Amino acid sequence: MAKKKSAAATSKAATKAAKKAKAAQKVDKKEKKKVSKGKGGRDGGDEEDDDDLEGILDRMRREWEQAHSVTEELVEGPPSRRANATLTACPNGNHLWCIGGEFFSDDGKAYFYNDVFRYSPDKDEWRKFVSPTCPGPRSAHSVVATAAAGGKLFLFGGEFSSLYQNNFHHYRDFWCFDIPTHSWERLETKLKPSARSGHRMAMWKHYIVLFGGFYDPGYRTNYLNDTWLFDTQEYKWRQIEFRETDRKPSPRSGFSLLSTADGVILHGGYCKEYVKGKRPVGVMLDDTWFLRISSSPDTESTSQPLVFKWEKRKKSSTAYAPSLRSGCTMALWSAKGMGILFGGVTDEDTDEESLQSVFWNDLYGYQLAGNGRWISMALKQPKKKGSSKKKAITPASALTFHHHDDSDDAIGDDLDADSVADSGIALRQKSRGSGNGLKIAQDASKTAGLDYSEDNPDDPNLTAPMPRYNTMLAVLRNTLYIYGGIFERGSREYTLDDFYALQLDKLDRYTCLKRSDVVIPVDEGESSSDDEDDEDDDDDKYSDRDGDFDSENGGGDAGNTRDGDIEVADDAAMDAESVGDSGAQPTTLRARATEFMGVASKDTERSAEDIIGTPLPGETLAMFYARSREYWTQKAHNTSDNRGKQLRRDGFSLAEDRYAAYKPILEEVEKILAEAGLDEEEMKMGTAREVGGSGAGQSRNRR
Repeated sequence: MAKKKSAAATSKAATKAAKKAKAAQKVDKKEKKKVSKGKGGRDGGDEEDDDDLEGILDRMRREWEQAHSVTEELVEGPPSRRANATLTACPNGNHLWCIGGEFFSDDGKAYFYNDVFRYSPDKDEWRKFVSPTCPGPRSAHSVVATAAAGGKLFLFGGEFSSLYQNNFHHYRDFWCFDIPTHSWERLETKLKPSARSGHRMAMWKHYIVLFGGFYDPGYRTNYLNDTWLFDTQEYKWRQIEFRETDRKPSPRSGFSLLSTADGVILHGGYCKEYVKGKRPVGVMLDDTWFLRISSSPDTESTSQPLVFKWEKRKKSSTAYAPSLRSGCTMALWSAKGMGILFGGVTDEDTDEESLQSVFWNDLYGYQLAGNGRWISMALKQPKKKGSSKKKAITPASALTFHHHDDSDDAIGDDLDADSVADSGIALRQKSRGSGNGLKIAQDASKTAGLDYSEDNPDDPNLTAPMPRYNTMLAVLRNTLYIYGGIFERGSREYTLDDFYALQLDKLDRYTCLKRSDVVIPVDEGESSSDDEDDEDDDDDKYSDRDGDFDSENGGGDAGNTRDGDIEVADDAAMDAESVGDSGAQPTTLRARATEFMGVASKDTERSAEDIIGTPLPGETLAMFYARSREYWTQKAHNTSDNRGKQLRRDGFSLAEDRYAAYKPILEEVEKILAEAGLDEEEMKMGTAREVGGSGAGQSRNRR
């Protein structure tokens, strides 16, 4: 009995001891927890959470780096063929930056780019930078550079279109490219300029000045003349307001905007004039304005510390001033306080049916200080040994160009210097050429009255690039760089891809860093010879001079028909029922075709609406719509509430209906012309010139 009690007591004591030990552990744990909390520590479970949190942060960091990593690639040469890109001198290094651009292929497709290229002159190498975060593909945007914070490039606006240009989009986004890290950052602000293309920006101190541009909603191009200011320190946009009575530049795009110590200089540009009932007319501008920027006299004012005033400069009387032209934005040569202008195009709109374009490759300098002054930038002729006689300097624009290939088996291009205008001689399109590459021939025009020796292979003007417009220009230190541009022949536009350099402080010769790979085919919309203008107006033949094969000389026995004497029946008379009936008698169709050509009715004057809205012999539906797209879109806009892509579709339907209505007549006209001895190629060339005559001045690249 005593043993049983002893065992029970022992068991009870053990249980009690175990409880005490457990309680002591709890107390000890609580004390440790208090101490840990007092020291900012965590328990063991929290240590596991800590490890997970560090892993999450590390994973997030790796994902961000991957998403923002920039790849750098060494490429063989300049970017692929493109137009309306930007070429910008690096603000704190010996580099050039090329961003974006567009290219139109031979099959009518539009390609837009958003890549970034850097050129290093000392190594003669191009590098391409690709970043996951970057602006969308675009062209006709604007870029300025600042040396602040290691160097930055600011980009605003531009445009993008669908593959077949059925739909256009204008950007209003604003981006900053950090040069040290090669990374993009999108800058979001509540207030900013409206969407636009063809505008220009300039850096003034730590401000970005933006002016003008255009916006095309689909049926007409709206040009702008508003002025904006962006503060790169506060990262804010504000519009500069002017009173209605204040003088300011007219709306425009494609102009020059250059920075000076006291403000910015604006020169030239392009716009269109719209008059109801008439076709849009392109207007080239050559006025110069100075936006004076000064501190506000009210020093206590914080809302507007700067004062802005537009001042129009008087036209320079110097003989070196360039002739009227567009497509020639100047690059700033900051070391000399000068703008450098190269090339451009002059559209001579002689009448409603024809337009002749003159392309330039001359060089000018514009001194920004004072009242501004144009100066000669002609290349210096090398001195000949043993001869003290001075020779006249031949302007680069006075030279004849040839296309050539590596075999020197060149086909001559008779782009002759036959138009003298102020500073030099313009180059008109007159015939054909082909080959890989472009160079200057040594046979300058003798009709220009210039002292030029054909035996002088050292003439520096032989190194000048061929004529072009919309060239990408940049001045890095004392060297001018010229990349690409656009050249036209007939109704075709050719985007060039050659690359040149010229030392402005020497003006000795151009250095070709990369020859053009563009091949300009023979007989591309050009006349067969320069003797066309001397052809007799034979009564029983149809002349295709200037593309007016259906109006200038009439047809058959009506060789003396006046220009524009084409009667175009109204829609009711020319609908599908009246002219498209397959059962119509040939004599009736022949009579209608003869009437269309102006034989039966000689005194009916042709309106601008008829010219644009009437298809031509040898013209396909695609060619007709490309020439008259704005006209039909405007027609659709007047009768429909649709906008954008649907509006363009409506316009195309109208053009398609008109083309179908005229098609039987046009086919009969082609038969008449064929019977008169005009072959198919001549008809196509005439149509191409007619299309170019009414549409060349409306080229979107002029904008």
